[in-house]
Amino acid sequence: MDKIRILIADDHALFREGLRALFAALADIEVVGEAAEGATAMTQVDALRPDVVLMDINMPGVNGIEATRRILSTHPNLGVIMVTMLEDDASVFAAMRAGARGYVLKGAHHDEILQAIRAVAAGQAVFGPAIAARMMNFFQSLSAGTQTGDAAQAFPELTEREREVLTLIAKGVSNKEIAEKLFVSMKTVSNHITNIFSKLQVADRAQAIIRAREAGLGLEGGQVH
Repeated sequence: MDKIRILIADDHALFREGLRALFAALADIEVVGEAAEGATAMTQVDALRPDVVLMDINMPGVNGIEATRRILSTHPNLGVIMVTMLEDDASVFAAMRAGARGYVLKGAHHDEILQAIRAVAAGQAVFGPAIAARMMNFFQSLSAGTQTGDAAQAFPELTEREREVLTLIAKGVSNKEIAEKLFVSMKTVSNHITNIFSKLQVADRAQAIIRAREAGLGLEGGQVH
């Protein structure tokens, strides 16, 4: 039987060591490489061609979400499982958009991690019950937003004010003009934009505009609440 080849990407050496010890006792799983940062994970995938990557979200340099997006752009059949302490909606949705096929919390029982690895290696997607419920709510709200023309529902992880700011950004409005329109300071606008970039996992204003316009924000006739 061919072993499932695993790459562990996590900046905590003790966590990687714990997973290595767990997998060492199994006949069907083999750790072929490790990475402590996203950039290393990308080069390791190219060199080692694992079947499954266990990817942490918060890592130095390139984070796990961006690393996943870049890896899957060149290795679309690779199974990526996010193994993280983060269970907030923004992290879950960002992982889904990046193409992760599994999402497991670090506090999960070993059996849950092993089940996720074997399922993803077999081509399935695995999300725990709580994560699955969030996914269902997300797609329901997205569908409702499409039907009602409220494209802002595409970004439930954003606050109402952050959606207002994103809509104005997508319309090409400058930071100074946003501050004037919303009657807030430039510093407040800057803070909102930083939060938006983080939650949407984008690097700059141009990427934020693309994401917003893909969702219908900032297009002709768009409304700012």
